[in-house]
Amino acid sequence: MMKKMQRKLELEPIKPLHRTILEFAHVLIGSAIVAISFNIFLLPNQIASGGVSGISILFQSLFAFEPAYTQWAINIPLFVAGVLLLGGSLVGSIMYGVKTLVGTIFLPFVVFMTRDFEAATSDPLLAALFGGIGVGLGLGIVFRSNSSTGGTDLAAQIVNKYTGLSLGACIFIMDGLVVAASGVIFGFEFALYALIGLFTTGKTIDLVQIGFGYSKMAIIISGYEEEVKQGLLTKVDRGVTKLDGYGGYTNDKRPVLMCVVGRNEVTKLKQVVKTIDPNAFVIVTNASEVLGKGFKNK
Repeated sequence: MMKKMQRKLELEPIKPLHRTILEFAHVLIGSAIVAISFNIFLLPNQIASGGVSGISILFQSLFAFEPAYTQWAINIPLFVAGVLLLGGSLVGSIMYGVKTLVGTIFLPFVVFMTRDFEAATSDPLLAALFGGIGVGLGLGIVFRSNSSTGGTDLAAQIVNKYTGLSLGACIFIMDGLVVAASGVIFGFEFALYALIGLFTTGKTIDLVQIGFGYSKMAIIISGYEEEVKQGLLTKVDRGVTKLDGYGGYTNDKRPVLMCVVGRNEVTKLKQVVKTIDPNAFVIVTNASEVLGKGFKNK
C-alpha cells in the first residue's frame, strides 16, 4: 500500500505557486466564515445541525466544555485515523491532506478566538437559516479549493470503508444522530431547527459549488432531425449533439438531439422545434453546471 501511495504522490502534478497560495487562502477564509457563523448563530441558539460543530454544542451544554477544545479533540484524532485507515484515498494528493489538516486545526482556532462575539439573533429560526447559510458558504469555499475541514466527513469515509454502507448513508446517519441527540437535550423543536440548518447548509454548499448559472438541457426526438438541428444551430445559435437512439417497442433507429441553452433561450428553442415538427418529443431538464464554450469556463 505504501508503495502505491508513494507512486500517487510522485505522479501528482505540481501546481503554480499562486494557485497553491490561493487554495490555502480559500481554506483559511472558508474556515473563518464557518467558525464565525457557528459563534454568532448556531452556538448561542443551541442549533446542533450535525457534524463535529453540533457535537461541540451538545458537549458545551452537558459538560460546559469549550467548543473549540471539543472540535480539536475530535477532528485531529479523526484526521490521524483517516491517514492510517484510509491510506491513499485520503492522502493520494499530498496537498489535499495538508489543506485538510490546516482546515482541521484552523477552524476550531477561529472558533476559540471569536468565542466572545455577540449573538446576531436570539430567534432560533433565523439562527438556523442564516447559520446554515454561513456554514454552507464557508464549507463551499473550502470544498472549491479541493480540501475539507475534516470532522464527521472523515469518520463517514472510515465507516464506509469497513461496513460497505454508502458514503451518503454514513454522513446521513452521523448527522442524524447529532440532530436526534439535540432533540433529547434541547427539545424536539430545536431538533427541527437543526434540520433546517442542516438543509440550508447543504443547499448553500451546492450553490457555492455550482453557482447561479443554471442552464437547461433539451432532449429532442423528431422525424425531422436534420431540419431541427439546422434550426437550433442557426436560429437559437447553440450547438447540437446528435445521439443514436432506438425505439423501445419498435426497435427502430431514432436519432436523438441534445442541446444545452440558457434559461432565457428555452422558449425560443421550443418555438423553433414546434414550427418544424409539431409532433416532436421534447424533454427539457435542468443542467446545474455546464462547462465549455458558450457557457462557464473550466
